[in-house]
Amino acid sequence: MKRMWNKITCLLLAAALAAAMCAGCSSGKKVAGSGEKLSIVATVFPQYDFARQIAGDRADVILLLKPGMEAHSYEPSPKDIIRISRCDLFLNVGGESESWLDSVLESADNQTMKIVSALDCVEPLEEETVEGMQSKEHHHAHDHDHDHGEETEGEEHDEDHNEDHDGDGEEEYDEHVWTSPMNAIAIVNRINGALCEIDPKNAEYYCGNTARYVAELIALDNAFRDTVVGAKRHLLVFGDRFPLLYFVREYGLDYYAAFPGCAAETEPSAATVAFLIDAVKREKVPVIFYIELSNHKVADAIAECTGTRTAQFNTCHNITADDFKAGESYVTLMRANVEILREALQ
Repeated sequence: MKRMWNKITCLLLAAALAAAMCAGCSSGKKVAGSGEKLSIVATVFPQYDFARQIAGDRADVILLLKPGMEAHSYEPSPKDIIRISRCDLFLNVGGESESWLDSVLESADNQTMKIVSALDCVEPLEEETVEGMQSKEHHHAHDHDHDHGEETEGEEHDEDHNEDHDGDGEEEYDEHVWTSPMNAIAIVNRINGALCEIDPKNAEYYCGNTARYVAELIALDNAFRDTVVGAKRHLLVFGDRFPLLYFVREYGLDYYAAFPGCAAETEPSAATVAFLIDAVKREKVPVIFYIELSNHKVADAIAECTGTRTAQFNTCHNITADDFKAGESYVTLMRANVEILREALQ
């Protein structure tokens, strides 16, 4: 559901855009190839990392989502809005979590800015609820029961309530398209194309960097495929949200999880936890996964009940401040996934 901005946020947005336009009038637009670096702004870590691999020292690449911050709760500050309005290339996800995007772009007075949205680079997948998963409908109905505890026709009310949420005809897509290295390649190629168009004098440089980086991504993809082909099982269990739909579809894996990828909830029902515990015992699953920046309480609880161990699976939507300082990248994080995946599928 789209986040509603309050009045103060709207006023800050207007003030920031006014400041940006005034600053733009005084400084002028940068010209590619003039010796001044291009400005690239990315909302989340994957596109930020892709851009710095391609652009190298020819651009200043800015990450809006600070390391360690939850992507789904991010809203741009006035400073962020100024950066967006003045950049040469703006990289975003383009999904529901960036509901502020249209307002910012419509108000920005930058006719030459190129925009690459990750969801536009691939065939998007609708978010799904698999067996045992805590569905959004459950939480809507649960909240409704608390708000209307004295209703005598609760079930009928819940059905109507769910229709209000799901009947708007809009699909909700899984936004984490980069979790498939093949999708990452598509995004990288689109970013390269945009940079070559903005700065044709350095096109050969960008294309060379892109070719080398794509080779790394292909090697990563091959490593995942080799791991899956040689595995005796093909089931993953996440005691957490599951923002890896593109990943499992790419490699033909099955999964159980506590929540969909973009769920805001962190406390599953007893039925969901019981289902995951039974699945782990029945399938003799050796590893329970959680994602980065998670408190992994649900995964820990399942592991304690089943005698298994927990491990982090990197979705790369963001990284910790320590990992950022250490120079971790999309490729290094995904290579770590190859190793833990091998153990989980044994």
